[in-house]
Amino acid sequence: MKKHLRVSYNAPVSLTFSIFCSFIFLADYFIFKHKLIPLLFTVPGNKNFDWLYPFSYVRLFTHVFGHIDAAHLLGNLTFILLIGPLMEEKYGSAMIALMLTVTAFVTGMINACFIPSSLLGASGIAFMLILLASISTIEKNQLPLSFILLIAVFVLKEFISPSASNVSTIAHIAGGLCGSLFGFLVAPKTARSQKTAASKTKAQQKKQPAQQSSENSYKNSAQKDSDETIVGTIQL
Repeated sequence: MKKHLRVSYNAPVSLTFSIFCSFIFLADYFIFKHKLIPLLFTVPGNKNFDWLYPFSYVRLFTHVFGHIDAAHLLGNLTFILLIGPLMEEKYGSAMIALMLTVTAFVTGMINACFIPSSLLGASGIAFMLILLASISTIEKNQLPLSFILLIAVFVLKEFISPSASNVSTIAHIAGGLCGSLFGFLVAPKTARSQKTAASKTKAQQKKQPAQQSSENSYKNSAQKDSDETIVGTIQL
């Protein structure tokens, strides 16, 4: 019998996000001739942000789908496709979607309020996932050394070699802070729920042998009773 290899859509949020970013980039490059992303997927700086224009607030969320060039896109998607599915399996698709939405809004709002240059790209999302993954195994009253080292390397990298225009260093840092906050808030709860589920599973596994032994003893006694045959009676 032949076995068929099936491709599974294992991480809906991470995959959909990556596919949509790629689609926007290709449509902007081949169809709209670099006019789509600046119009719909870029957050203007604080000097050009129109607070009275309703669609400006939409771009606070949509800017994460736009990218400057192929290198910018592929660099972000590498981290998102590498770390995103792992975090989505751990925390669930709904929680990761919420984290992406909050991170997009926070980075967009910071840029609109404080940064003079425009902002686009999923770099904040990528750094959010990196920091989230680094503390995904956090336990009570413990701070992982890997988290401290990652923060140090991350900050040094951002200030030693600043990002190019429209790829804000502040957005990277804001995304990383969002990931850290999500990790400290959500990771302990997830760990507790996993421990509770594991303890329940062990308890059920312990109960099953006891139930099976009692059932087997009952069956054996019933079988002995059925094996006793009355041949007849003698009257004196």
